[in-house]
Amino acid sequence: MTSLLCITIISLTLTGSAYSKVTTPALKPTVKIFANLGANVTLPCELQSKDTMFFGSIRAKWSKLADDEPLNEDVLLSMGMHTKTFGNYEDRAFIEESEDEDFSLMLIDVSMEDMGKYRCEINNGMEDTIQDIILEVKGGVIDGVVFPYSQRVSRYRLNFDAAVQACLDQGAAVASIDQLLEAWKGGLHWCNAGWLNDGTVQYPITKPREPCGGSNNGPGLRSYGRQDKRISHYDVFCYAPALKGRFYWLVQPDSLTFDEAVQACLDDGAEIAKVGHIYAAWKLKGYDRCDAGWLADGSVRYPISRPRKNCSPTEAAVRLVGFPDKNQRSYGVYCYKAEQ
Repeated sequence: MTSLLCITIISLTLTGSAYSKVTTPALKPTVKIFANLGANVTLPCELQSKDTMFFGSIRAKWSKLADDEPLNEDVLLSMGMHTKTFGNYEDRAFIEESEDEDFSLMLIDVSMEDMGKYRCEINNGMEDTIQDIILEVKGGVIDGVVFPYSQRVSRYRLNFDAAVQACLDQGAAVASIDQLLEAWKGGLHWCNAGWLNDGTVQYPITKPREPCGGSNNGPGLRSYGRQDKRISHYDVFCYAPALKGRFYWLVQPDSLTFDEAVQACLDDGAEIAKVGHIYAAWKLKGYDRCDAGWLADGSVRYPISRPRKNCSPTEAAVRLVGFPDKNQRSYGVYCYKAEQ
């Protein structure tokens, strides 16, 4: 009888020990991460002990720490299938979800304001893991800009040779995968697939959603792989180098037809600007103007670097008005004067 009682007591003691909660957080050494301005960056964080038994959903919280604790910013909260981002981090912060125990945070389009100390806290019902990360942002040097391009008729009308010519006509070249990847790191989001110079067809996604490769896939480049250069038709991603001249809005007393716009630039000792020119001026020079103007391909566009009401209220962008009737006298013109 005595031996049986001892066995029972030992069994209960082991059972209680196995399910007692670990109360001391697993503190990891602080990590320092560097990122270029405008790039994407991943802040690593995963459970200290990956083989610990747990029940229920894992809870992970990311915060940006301030010198004064009440001023800490909530960045992201993840619990089970539910994730919520806060404030300036909405649509810019994602959990990579490469493994069940990995709650690394991806930040899109890093700004100088993102610099600082971040804290990741993970709780699986048994154990707390805390990871502090210092993010430092360096000003990046950009020597060109990637932009999507399609014909005026509709999207997906270009085979590979036509795509090459379309970029050349706009003062650019077909982008490489490395150039598109850097543009994606800088925040380029485009849901239409386009040719790259290696014959593959891809598109960059920073804000996953169902019509753009699925909402369950993380941010990144979506690829259709190599396509038949002769019979396959898509849009194209072009790469325009930094300007070696002056891009400007030509002040005119009246609106112009397309032919009048071309002549007005010529009369000013310039040429009507190409699409590559407006993107380079916008992205690399911060050119900002809310006036819609003719460009060389017959499109009407305008560049916005400072989002504001009635121009581009939500984002910095080169806005496309469309390809209006060239005889329509409703717009001004953007010109480009090359260096002599």
